[in-house]
Amino acid sequence: MTTVSVAEACSMFSTANDTAVIGAGPAGLMAAEVLAQGGAGVTVFDVMPSAGRKLLMAGRGGLNLTHSEPLPQFLTRYREARPKLEAAITTFPPERLREWSEALGQPTFVGSSGRVFPEAFKASPLLRAWLRRLGAAGVRFAFRHRWAGWDAEGRLLFRAPDGEGVVQARATVLALGGASWPRLGSDAGWVEILATKGVTIAPLKPANCGFNVDWSDLFRGRFEGQPLKGAALSFGSASVRGEAIVTRNGLEGGAIYALAADLRTAIESNGAAILQVALRPDLEQSELAKRLAAPRGKQSLSNFLRKAAQLSPVAIGLLQEAAIASGVSLSSLSPEKLAALINAVPIRLTGVAPIARAISSAGGIALDELDADFMVRRLPGVFAAGEMLDWEAPTGGYLLQACFATGIAAGEGALRWLKRIECDTPTRIVR
Repeated sequence: MTTVSVAEACSMFSTANDTAVIGAGPAGLMAAEVLAQGGAGVTVFDVMPSAGRKLLMAGRGGLNLTHSEPLPQFLTRYREARPKLEAAITTFPPERLREWSEALGQPTFVGSSGRVFPEAFKASPLLRAWLRRLGAAGVRFAFRHRWAGWDAEGRLLFRAPDGEGVVQARATVLALGGASWPRLGSDAGWVEILATKGVTIAPLKPANCGFNVDWSDLFRGRFEGQPLKGAALSFGSASVRGEAIVTRNGLEGGAIYALAADLRTAIESNGAAILQVALRPDLEQSELAKRLAAPRGKQSLSNFLRKAAQLSPVAIGLLQEAAIASGVSLSSLSPEKLAALINAVPIRLTGVAPIARAISSAGGIALDELDADFMVRRLPGVFAAGEMLDWEAPTGGYLLQACFATGIAAGEGALRWLKRIECDTPTRIVR
């Protein structure tokens, strides 16, 4: 992998096919790969000291690359953005992503949940192999380069430790990420730059995020950090089986993330949202009531619930929190009402966790601002991909799949742009 200084980066841009990719995450690296394979000279700029910082963090949990569910169902995960993303994902679907990973020496497997992971179960081997392949293809890297927009002549502006510089690129792919985990490079500094160019930006919001709950001090002190397993979480017509984690200020985890978009919208509109939790979703209410009708004897209520309903301590704690909130005593409830509560525990969510701690972010460049090639209509020769676009999806492989697919789409779009203007001079086509 070749790295260059800001002065070197500026001086290298002289041939007809020079392109700049800004952002060294999955979308940017995919765009760079497509461009290099298409014969373009590519330099990838990133504000961080190395590539793929957020990808490496995602790899701590096994690097969930994609999901194995059928493509029609897969595409529904992108909600309102599906019409704009469908072509890119259909062109580069999950099976092609798995083939791409295997070609890098990282075969994949399907987990019990249908999620797809590299057999190494981490990101670093894949990223190393990918960077080697990009380097062999001639892709250059300029790290610690913060993009600052364009100058009066339409050249890209960068600030780096060794100074400031301008780059005159014939095509540019923007892949700077959203606003989650800004310490890894995605700090949304691009929002104002594009907004001043008239590009419509939907407000950035936390996605796949935690939510706030006003726990009692007793519950928080005892159960912070503990998982709630085997539950079914519901909001509106949506229901999700999975795990949630009790945090000091609320709840987070995969099951929560799957409902996050609807929960966030409800809180924005109403100031709160009521999440329903079924603690024993596989047990019929009548059977549960029958078990709870057995004599308790001298057992404490908690011990009785643990044995009769097979509830964990944290599940029993949630029941007690719900009872306190409604001003009733669990011991005063009939077996039927207690059984009903066990499988419909209401939890009042009072707010959304900060975007800096979210897995991803919603909002970004409005998809209507892009043409079919992922070029920003107001900025000819400038393409955009990845999480800086206005889409969101739950965890489970959908996030990375869309980043890879849109990176490819933007790279291919940039190649078509270069072909159209190959007889022009660099100064004519830069914004």
